[in-house]
This record gives sequence, structure tokens and C-alpha cells, in this order.
Amino acid sequence: MTREELIKRIKETAYLEGDFILRSGKRSKYYLDKYLFETCPDILKALGEEFAKHITDDVTLIAGAELGGVALAAATAMETGKNWVIIRNSKKAYGTGKLVEGVLKAGDVVLIVEDIATTGGQVIEAAKVITEAGATVKEIVCVIDRKQGAGENIAQAGYKFESILTKDDLGIKDTQ
Repeated sequence: MTREELIKRIKETAYLEGDFILRSGKRSKYYLDKYLFETCPDILKALGEEFAKHITDDVTLIAGAELGGVALAAATAMETGKNWVIIRNSKKAYGTGKLVEGVLKAGDVVLIVEDIATTGGQVIEAAKVITEAGATVKEIVCVIDRKQGAGENIAQAGYKFESILTKDDLGIKDTQ
């Protein structure tokens, strides 16, 4: 799928207009429903291919934060053959009670894949879990940057950030 086709597919599949409250608490006149594009195999495959372009020789592991990053990390792992982990939002109160599902080892070099970045709060928390485990976050890459502070916040937290697309690429002019 070309970049232009990917942009078209994501916009026609996941762009909604209305009055929405985002995870960050901000109000928006538009919403990009990640589950609508992540559940389309053609889009998910194309995103796995895009994320794979960020894999360098030193990257040993892919990570995705629950829930939106899970399908993206799996698609990237299938494209690259690299193992992947899920970073939970909080420890389970049952079973193993882990924050990381899968195998994350000290010394791993990790590419974090993310869906929509607004302020970057959730992915920064996931990155902290990874670094606290003794691994290194090589880069955080999201599907869409809403251009509402995520890049700056992630950089300020000490991590490299890139996006596959921005709201501008999707032709979204609304600054909210």
C-alpha cells in the first residue's frame, strides 16, 4: 500500500467528527478511532511494514502498550520476525500480576509502537516500565501524531519520537 493509499484508508475508516473527550482529558471536534483502522487487515499490514522501517540492527524487541499498541506490535513483529511484548497500563490483581507480558530482558533495545499520540502520556509511562526493567528505548513511533504536544513531551522525557503520519497528512485542520 502506498503512503497516499494508507492515508486515504485510515481517514475513510477511522476519522470521526463530533464532540469527543480524549484520553488526555482534552476536548476535540474530531476523533481518530484507532480500533477502526487497527481491525482492518490491509491497514494493519501496511502499518506493520511502516513500523518495520524503524527497526535498526540493534533493536532486539518491539513493545506496544495495551490496548491500542498490541495489534500494532504484533503486526510489526510478524513483518520483522522480532519478538514483542505488551506493556500493561497497570498490574493485574490476579495471575502473574505482571506489567510486561512476554519476555523483556535487561539489555534489550526496544522499539515502542503506539497508535495515536496526543500528549504522549501513556507511551511515556510504557517507556518508563521498559527502562526500569534495564532495557533501552531506542525510539517511540506512533501511527498518527495529533500535534498536541506528544513530540515535545516525549523528547522532554528523554526519548526519540517519530510518527508515520500527522493530523496534517490526513488533512485535518482543526487545532482542537
